Amino acid sequence: MRLEAAASLPPGGFCFVKIGVIRNPVAGGGRLDAHWAEVAAILSERFDGVEFRETEEPGDGAVIARDLVVLGCDLVVAAGGDGTISEVADGLLQMQAETGKATVLGILPCGTGLDFARGLGIPTDAHGAVERIAAGQDRVIDVGRISYIDEHGRLASRHFVNIASLGMSGATVRAVNADRRKGRVSAKALFFWRTITEFVRYRFQDVRITVDEAAPVEAKVALVAVANERFFGGGMMVAPDAVPDDGLFDIVILRAASKLKLMLDIRLLYGGRHRNHPAITILRGRKVVVEPLGDPLANAALVDVDGESPGHIPATYEMVPKALKVRC
Repeated sequence: MRLEAAASLPPGGFCFVKIGVIRNPVAGGGRLDAHWAEVAAILSERFDGVEFRETEEPGDGAVIARDLVVLGCDLVVAAGGDGTISEVADGLLQMQAETGKATVLGILPCGTGLDFARGLGIPTDAHGAVERIAAGQDRVIDVGRISYIDEHGRLASRHFVNIASLGMSGATVRAVNADRRKGRVSAKALFFWRTITEFVRYRFQDVRITVDEAAPVEAKVALVAVANERFFGGGMMVAPDAVPDDGLFDIVILRAASKLKLMLDIRLLYGGRHRNHPAITILRGRKVVVEPLGDPLANAALVDVDGESPGHIPATYEMVPKALKVRC
C-alpha cells in the first residue's frame, strides 16, 4: 500500500497547529517503515510545525509526550500500538493535571493489537489514519487510572485509555509481546493462539472484587476486565456495551469453569456474543478494587494495562470522566 500525495487528503489547506509525533520504531514489527517518509512529508506539509521523536524503551512515550507539551505542541500523535498510545496518553494527562492544558491525542496505529483505534473507528491503515489526523474531529473521552504493585513490589499507578484487566490476560500479553512472530503474523491469530496456550497452563485465582459501594464479589476467576472501550486481545469484543464517554466502566468477570468448555467458547468473545454465558458476570461502576484472597502470592494475578503487563494485584481502578481529547 502506497500513500497518495497530500492532495488526496480532505481539503482544508494548511493547519496552524504545532504537532508532535512519537513513533515506536519496532511496533508491529516495523510495518510503518515502508511509508514513514511519506507520512512525515504529508504531516509536515499540513501542519505549522512538526516535532518527530522516537521511543527507545518502555516508558519513553509518556516522557516524550510531556516534553512535547512543554515545547508547545497542541496535538501529539502516537505512532505505534496500544502500548505506545497508552503511554503517550498517560504523559499528556500528567501534563494536563499539572498545567491545565488539554493537548489533543492523535493516533497512527501500527502495532499488534490496534484495539483502541478499532473501538474508536480510527482507520488502521497509514493513509486513512493520516487523513483522520489532518482533518478529523476531536472527541472527549473518559480514561481510567490504575494503581497496582509493580515488578519491584512497589505501588505504581498510571492512566489507561482502553482496557485494564487481570488474570489470564496478563499472562497472555506477556507471551504475545515476547513472541518472535509478533509483527509477522496477524494480531488476531497471534492473540488467539497465545490465549489458548496460556489458558491451558493457567491456574484460576481467588480474588475479591468490589465495585463502588456494592457488596464484594468473591470468585475464582480466569479474567477480570475493567473496560473503557470494547476491544482487547487483537479484536476480542470483551465488553460489547462499553462506551468511552459515559463515565462508567464495564466490568467483565470470567469465572472458573471447565477449561475445555471455556476454550471452545473463546470464539464468542470476538463477536461480543458472551453476555449470557453462565461463567460471565458483567457489572458497571466508577471504581473497582481487586484483591487476592487466601495466599496473596498464589493469587497475585498479573495485570494487563492497554496491552502491557507491568505488575500484579491488589489493584484499584478509578474512572476519570471526560479527561482526554482524541482526534478521531
